[in-house]
Amino acid sequence: MDQTKYLLDESRMPRSWYNIAPDLPFDLAPPVAPDTRKPVGPDAFAPIFPKAIIEQEVSTERYVEIPEEVREIYSLWRPTPLFRARRLEKVLDTPAHIYYKYEGVSPTGSHKPNTAVPQAYYNREAGVRRLTTETGAGQWGSSLAFACQAMGLECTVYMVRISYAQKPYRRMMMETFGAEVFPSPTDRTNAGRGILGKDPDSPGSLGIAISEAVEDAVVSGAKYSLGSVLNHVLMHQTVIGEEALEQFEMAGEYPDIVVGCAGGGSNFGGVAFPFLRENLANGRNTRLIAVEPSSCPTLTKGRFTYDFGDAAGMTPMMKMYTLGSSFVPPGIHAGGLRYHGDSPILSALVHENMVEAVAYPQNATFAAGLEFAKAEGIIPAPEVTHAIKAVRDLALQAKEAGERKTILFNLCGHGYFDMVAYERYLAGELEDLEHSEESIERAISAIPS
Repeated sequence: MDQTKYLLDESRMPRSWYNIAPDLPFDLAPPVAPDTRKPVGPDAFAPIFPKAIIEQEVSTERYVEIPEEVREIYSLWRPTPLFRARRLEKVLDTPAHIYYKYEGVSPTGSHKPNTAVPQAYYNREAGVRRLTTETGAGQWGSSLAFACQAMGLECTVYMVRISYAQKPYRRMMMETFGAEVFPSPTDRTNAGRGILGKDPDSPGSLGIAISEAVEDAVVSGAKYSLGSVLNHVLMHQTVIGEEALEQFEMAGEYPDIVVGCAGGGSNFGGVAFPFLRENLANGRNTRLIAVEPSSCPTLTKGRFTYDFGDAAGMTPMMKMYTLGSSFVPPGIHAGGLRYHGDSPILSALVHENMVEAVAYPQNATFAAGLEFAKAEGIIPAPEVTHAIKAVRDLALQAKEAGERKTILFNLCGHGYFDMVAYERYLAGELEDLEHSEESIERAISAIPS
């Protein structure tokens, strides 16, 4: 029988995270103060992050050691399996070899605990007692709730209102782990009250929820925790790609293409950055493709410029691909991809043509996700169906060209709490909720010059 899964022993779990920043062949633009437009130092993040997290954010070290207590909790699910999608290959009748790194075996069913656990650890070590955060689909919120429970911290989650309504079981999971969860925008913060004053029926956005979580942390003396976008978050996720490199040695192959869905960048960065290192350091030539929803086309239609990371303008400005911090995406079910901006590092890589970006509408991704579920037996989360759609297209291109390509994607979680979305798709009720070009132009034109 042909091998379908490649498993690493716990002793081979990575001992360090990989920091791609020192290996980039260009300088990253620094965050700047919104009033002066001058670069800000690490102290600008002190009100919301502990010292250890700030040091990792600006680190010039290529590898950062993973604390032993973090590795001990990681061992609940890491190393995660690498699967060969042989049944999907047969369905597509493709010569391509399709692999996926399955992060759905984590306690909360996604890749997000890879950074939630160390963030909770460093905050606890700094004497912090409560963390605030935002969440879209709920995978990040439930992961931080799990991590805070493990570290003895309180957790407050501002969940984007449209996702709060669409995904009640994600909210229940957070509350099961002890977190308090509020649909954002709320009347608990000045940022939330300001949004509700303009639009009482606002569906919310990640930018709005970030504003509320940051404000809560600053006003109350708690700390804030972020699930994507920033350098330290993507660095924590590189355990995914590092394990995959070893597993491909076991399989006797190496990926020609690595694919990941992209909202803030943690899924994509986690699987792709170790392979990008191999491109830069060892002459490999793996294509790296980030996939996003066409309803929130940050990388494919956004502007590469300085913008706020949140809707209320409370954060330093970062240079990234952005649709404007005032942009509120349509209420698609891939809540984790509804972010107006993207990781500064991923944005710079796309700008430098070292990473490709593509976008797909909602129904096409659900069709690909359903095909994958029927073949492989795992119902994927709406976010990762975007990557699956790209993998499907690439496999069929290989078939047409008669080429045997090896393709890897990050199956970042499962869709077992997203069955309402699949029900709507199967009933033909799922809409391709698209933005208008005018709405994007309005939001982009509002970016401070």
